[in-house]
Amino acid sequence: MTTIKLPEFSNTSADRIPDIVSRVRKTFHSQKTRPAEFRLKQLRKLYWTIVDHEKELMEACQRDLGKGFFEALATEINWVQNDIIFMTKNLEKWMKDEKPADIPLSNWFMSPRIRKDPLGVILVIGAFNFPIQLTLGPVIGAISAGNTVVLKPSENCPNCAAVMQRIVEEALDPDCFVCVQGGIPETSALLEQKWDKIFFTGSARTAKIVAQAAAKSLTPYALELGGKNPAIVTKKADMRLAARRLLWAKTLNAGQVCISQNFILVDKDVASSLIEELKTAIKEFFPNGAKNSEDYSRIVNIQAFNRIKKMLDNTSGRIVAGGTMDAENLFIEPTVIEVTDPKDSLLVEESFGPLIPVMPVDNLDQAISIANEVHETPLGVYAFGSKEETDKVLAGTRSGGASVNDGFFHGTIPTLAFGGVGDSGTGAYRGKASFDCFTHQRSITTTPSWMESMLAMRYPPFAGTDKLKQYNKMALLKPDFDRQGNKKVSLLWWLLTLGTGSASKGAFRVAVLVGAFVALRMLMGGRVLRNSNGEWLIIQVKS
Repeated sequence: MTTIKLPEFSNTSADRIPDIVSRVRKTFHSQKTRPAEFRLKQLRKLYWTIVDHEKELMEACQRDLGKGFFEALATEINWVQNDIIFMTKNLEKWMKDEKPADIPLSNWFMSPRIRKDPLGVILVIGAFNFPIQLTLGPVIGAISAGNTVVLKPSENCPNCAAVMQRIVEEALDPDCFVCVQGGIPETSALLEQKWDKIFFTGSARTAKIVAQAAAKSLTPYALELGGKNPAIVTKKADMRLAARRLLWAKTLNAGQVCISQNFILVDKDVASSLIEELKTAIKEFFPNGAKNSEDYSRIVNIQAFNRIKKMLDNTSGRIVAGGTMDAENLFIEPTVIEVTDPKDSLLVEESFGPLIPVMPVDNLDQAISIANEVHETPLGVYAFGSKEETDKVLAGTRSGGASVNDGFFHGTIPTLAFGGVGDSGTGAYRGKASFDCFTHQRSITTTPSWMESMLAMRYPPFAGTDKLKQYNKMALLKPDFDRQGNKKVSLLWWLLTLGTGSASKGAFRVAVLVGAFVALRMLMGGRVLRNSNGEWLIIQVKS
């Protein structure tokens, strides 16, 4: 069997970092990254370089995390390739200026528009659990938006980091895009530099360090973190489906997924059924045992292994399935634990591993209360049950995202915006959100010189004039509600909807009448416009 030779990982000298940042900033100010064709060419070259190094990337994922070919391709390599293709197909459309909605008539002639400007120089700090996707994904968004980028892959996956550096150096313009390697000293040196945005994926503990460093220079940031994500299973849920879908979410990458459920709250009347279905699903997923499966990943390093082991050692719960560990091979078996205390170590700490605590609850209200108490703003919430029950869960909780009757499916759609809320993160990316994440929406107007006489009301002197009255006629909006907060209904609307019992029918009649009115005035040689108060104005056009 031929062993694939991978490039060696080596730290970038911290002394070089200021010069690297200075170089990519100089390039950004040269306008090199602004044209659409430059961005597209960089993305296309990146795509084919990833294709050329697919085998190395797969080997790197296997060495760093024990990932099998399916996970490496589906959740890392092919994911990034699809992301690039989606970007290249839509980039030129997204780059175009936008016309803002609801602009008052008095401001139409200033041609208000929103221009899509790149932010500048971006720092991307990647994570270890999906080292390819979570590092190159934000980079793709930053390139698409016209920025220059310094990326710092996770040192915990050195093989993936080294292959990504080779890909970046072969595919991308070296004056615009640079890969920096290293651990805490190198990351600290990077955070000492001035950036136009920092994109970080990782733990909340490290995110606080990033945020504090960014605050010193008022640098904006996006933080993609994790959380103690709850799954809630009611009596009306399908236990087999719930078990299989939650087990899938918790065994992908050996549970090292920021968006997987951290614990399951299940109605006590069906708790035993769910546990039995989890046992059955484990046997179906790994018929020869997870340790012998090529599809089951390993824990990233011994530090992470020991942390997960300590959580299991400290639980007051009862192991009902799994529990086997092998420190030498960084293996932890999918482990189901029945717990009864909402303050158990397996609930209040994020396992980031294949531990599956199951806690019986009296009812749905108690489940929602515990979920909110353990983590008020997790990255994901997973509700299983009837529509009425799952709607209640969504209404009673907050989270970055949610999947109903599934485990983190919303996080597997590459074009759906993904991000946390509160202490599970800030900002979102993926799909168009990746372009928006690294773009400044710049509002622009152009005032024609011939409008000077119309704008004279804004110039002093104001005392003793009717300029304020003139201004208010053009710009002051009139309320459509009374002092009690009730919406006003016009006489025409009341007459049109009288006796119908349907506002939608009345609205349709109004639309027909207005359309006929507008068409008639146009035929008579006039223009019909609507001012900022919603009033229809007829401007006669002289031939």
